[in-house]
Amino acid sequence: MRNRLILLPGWGLGVSPLEPLAAALQGLDEHLRVEIVPLPELESSDLEEWLDELDSIVPQDAWLGGWSLGGMLACELAARRGDRCCGLLTLASNPCFVAWAGWTNAMHEDDFNAFLNGCRLNPDVTLKRFSLLCAQGSADPRALARLLLAGAPKTPASVLLAGLDLLGKLDTRRALSGFQGPQLHLLAGLDGLVPAEAAGELLALLPDVEIGLIEQASHAFLLEDPHGVAGAIQAFLHEFGDD
Repeated sequence: MRNRLILLPGWGLGVSPLEPLAAALQGLDEHLRVEIVPLPELESSDLEEWLDELDSIVPQDAWLGGWSLGGMLACELAARRGDRCCGLLTLASNPCFVAWAGWTNAMHEDDFNAFLNGCRLNPDVTLKRFSLLCAQGSADPRALARLLLAGAPKTPASVLLAGLDLLGKLDTRRALSGFQGPQLHLLAGLDGLVPAEAAGELLALLPDVEIGLIEQASHAFLLEDPHGVAGAIQAFLHEFGDD
């Protein structure tokens, strides 16, 4: 259904950060059905288990999108579905969240491992730190971090750890290259989690898809300017939709 968009949230913060964007999209196009599907609550970091769960609950023949980890999972699900996915869009999603020799513009492995260990020891403190990193680069980082944290669900520590472990292992480059449908990838210039330079690396990987860099924005740019982001998404959907 080309009038249906499914959005997947990022790690740990639940569906709340996507709600203003969904409302803005609905306001731009009354015929567009926007649904936010929560991430699975799994204690495993096995990608196939996550995809099996998502495949069972996410409607077929829709546009797939997501923020951060949700965007990475949307990439993998789109590649799995192929022609049964109308198209793909991601927000502040890096093909590899953790840097390695084949993808350098990402979080350093030592920093991520410290994050992972922090989550094992004190998930609440780690989630607070994560919200601050999400808000880094915004006009009012502390206020935005508080907003992100206020809407976060009470997720079991084992589920948070599994999701974070999955985030660290994911490499969506093959999925992105293999998916033949339309793609839009939006990144932020002042992102504290995904380096802005990843946009150039992504463009080299995918020269024929739409990649945008919102320069003065944080990882949580979908909350900073939901109407602006909605406008970019609506233009993309309109360009490739049946209308």
